[in-house]
Amino acid sequence: MSPAVDAPGPGRRIVVLRHGLTAHNARGVWQGHLDSPLTDEGRAQAERAADAVASYAPDVVVASDLQRARITAEIVLRALPGRDLRIDPRLREIHVGQWQGLERSVMTERFPDAAALLAGSEDFRRGVDGETYGELGERVGAAAADALHDVSDGGTLLLVTHGVSARVLTGDLLGLDRASSWAMLSGLGNCHWAELRENGRSWRLSGWNLRARFGADEQGR
Repeated sequence: MSPAVDAPGPGRRIVVLRHGLTAHNARGVWQGHLDSPLTDEGRAQAERAADAVASYAPDVVVASDLQRARITAEIVLRALPGRDLRIDPRLREIHVGQWQGLERSVMTERFPDAAALLAGSEDFRRGVDGETYGELGERVGAAAADALHDVSDGGTLLLVTHGVSARVLTGDLLGLDRASSWAMLSGLGNCHWAELRENGRSWRLSGWNLRARFGADEQGR
């Protein structure tokens, strides 16, 4: 596995934000490339996260073209006047082929080997004719590498993407093999994020599943 992103300069930061809640998330439906809208709660999650994410002062903001990520990014950008949003389809979620649109219980009934495949260490094509985890890593990593070209030392890149896309990108940045990143990194919650900092030519994880907090912990991370 080649690294997803070359990291030549010190001090940059990447924030990887997952989109807000969709009705398919709530029902346990495999979305993949389905263009699912945010629910009212999903929009509220993005609004609650906006100030905390904006506090990173990202220099470049890039989102998946799927509306659940794009609209999440647009809500965050309200707290970042003067920032433009870039759209990159390479940040889409993994394509899950014939699983797409199926609730998890239906998917496992129709594809009885799927649970064992997902629990195993071997990569495989999701939903028979979808993508592999490795293929996803290559395209998401290429999108991140291109965006980083416009982030100078000390700057921050914000990527607004999807759960599995965030997992493989984070694992690749940390130098994990993909079987390990699949097994070791839990899924990001809706409107939760990861923070990575550059350290020479490598990256370190500063936080995973971070979220905006309110009340006594308002805006804590």
